[in-house]
Amino acid sequence: MYATRDDMVGRFGEGEVISLTDRVRTGAIDDGVLMTALADAGAVIDGYIGGRYTLPLGTPPKILTGYACDIARYLLSGSGRMVTDDCRDRYRDAIRFLEHAAAGRVTLGGMPGGGSAPVGQTVQFEAGTRVFARGAGAF
Repeated sequence: MYATRDDMVGRFGEGEVISLTDRVRTGAIDDGVLMTALADAGAVIDGYIGGRYTLPLGTPPKILTGYACDIARYLLSGSGRMVTDDCRDRYRDAIRFLEHAAAGRVTLGGMPGGGSAPVGQTVQFEAGTRVFARGAGAF
């Protein structure tokens, strides 16, 4: 996982984490609900960076911790709770960063040599000749 309970509390405060996770109104953080959201956020991150970086990351860069918290917060907010503009904006920023990381426009700073995957492990496309065309006898 890219983030922990302490990361979430440190970023958003205990009161907000309680309100996001306490589904049965105990007045405390529901660790099961929180860990599920953090695991789901990790899966989202892996889905984006898995094509460029070898997973699991040995030591995940700190930048992913913040983005994992933002994604988890958004996921927790989406189940019948009101999603604030700040929550949605932070989620979109996280996804935008992950899209850039997947495309190689940004790197995960803590990765060796910038961390991009070797060319042999990526998909490459090459333009070919036209097989079909319009017009009579154009096969």
